[in-house]
Amino acid sequence: DGQTLYTLMDTPGFQRPRRVLEWLEAHSVSASDHADTVRAFVTQHEGDGRFSDECELLMPLIEGAGIIYVVDGSVPYSAEHEAEMTILRWTGRPSLALINSIGADDYSDTWQAALGQFFQVVRRFDAVRAPFEQHLSLLRAFGQLEPDWEAPLEQATRYLSTQRQQRRQQAAALIARALEDMMSFQEKRTLTAGQAAQTSDGSLADQLRLQWYRHQRKREQTLRVDIEHLYQHQRIRRQEAELEWHSEHDLFSEDSRKTWAVSKRYLATAGFGAGAVSGAGIDALTFGSSLGTGALVGGLIGAAGSYFYGDRLALPALHIGVLRDGLKTATFGPVQDSQFGYVVLGRAVDHWWHISHRNHAGRDLLDLEPADHHWLESLGKNSRQDIQRAFDKCLKRRALDQRQREKFTSAIEQAMAVYDDWRLNRT
Repeated sequence: DGQTLYTLMDTPGFQRPRRVLEWLEAHSVSASDHADTVRAFVTQHEGDGRFSDECELLMPLIEGAGIIYVVDGSVPYSAEHEAEMTILRWTGRPSLALINSIGADDYSDTWQAALGQFFQVVRRFDAVRAPFEQHLSLLRAFGQLEPDWEAPLEQATRYLSTQRQQRRQQAAALIARALEDMMSFQEKRTLTAGQAAQTSDGSLADQLRLQWYRHQRKREQTLRVDIEHLYQHQRIRRQEAELEWHSEHDLFSEDSRKTWAVSKRYLATAGFGAGAVSGAGIDALTFGSSLGTGALVGGLIGAAGSYFYGDRLALPALHIGVLRDGLKTATFGPVQDSQFGYVVLGRAVDHWWHISHRNHAGRDLLDLEPADHHWLESLGKNSRQDIQRAFDKCLKRRALDQRQREKFTSAIEQAMAVYDDWRLNRT
């Protein structure tokens, strides 16, 4: 509603803290005048270039702001910091000190002992990796330091919690839409009679297959960018093995299948039907090791056959229609196995989890590691069934109605919550 609940100000650091403290001590009679003495220093030196940083830093404090003092806990504590901490204590403003260790060394205990003598609250805080709830706890802690701040900061935490829930719902809707698109997508090509005569079924299948792969990879990339923008991560530097087309973590790799596909036991609890996977005794979808560039293993089984990799059903079928008005239509897709949906779902939820837990202070590469255990085992039966029903409809290229889409999206949101709990409890 446009209401400002709190403002964070990034100020410069002290440049001459010892000189400032000497001035303050020379002009102070007792502790009762410390805040007024700081104000007098700013008033007298506001135009003095020697103390421009100090005046810029202290001005908000004499106007009623609080203090958030951040130190690097990987750097040894030094008494040189005590002059600036003493100046901040003289302001009398509510104060919170954060120990954020950037490097590998850890001197947090020493820092905590020293900071506790100058600041009202001292917390260890990883600005990059701290979970969302820890950010909220800092706001609540700061609100306890000043009675007038408690209500607006509590309102801010409620708003941020609501915003986070809404973003998860929106992310679930984005994932649901991408799954519908990818599960039902069909690559098409129209050929004249002459083109059809000159093109073998195998060659045509290869061409459509590569285009089908390209579309699916691009759609997954689009989903990831949409999720990143939803969480206001506009320029993430990526190190995403999953998006490397020729890597073992490619969307169509055996590694992705092993990581994200589900078992027959899971499918049985999801309302698995005879049409969900064609072929008896198929545990999980096998994509092959490098379908983006590799040769087809197995082969095309007739004009409307399916691709096999090893002994397991993999991807879609090529279908060539009859000649009509001098034209033939060839189609590749949709995917014939609902396991593809579980692979896409797992990869999407994993990416969402990393983005939703990524602090905007983070500047490191986004490195997505595949999961090592199946996380969907904790998903409720109703949600499992809603996801499987949606997959079954997409396999038949039948659009979901509004009610089905809502249930599908809700089930995906539940899956996201399950994954969140699984990841946080695992680490």
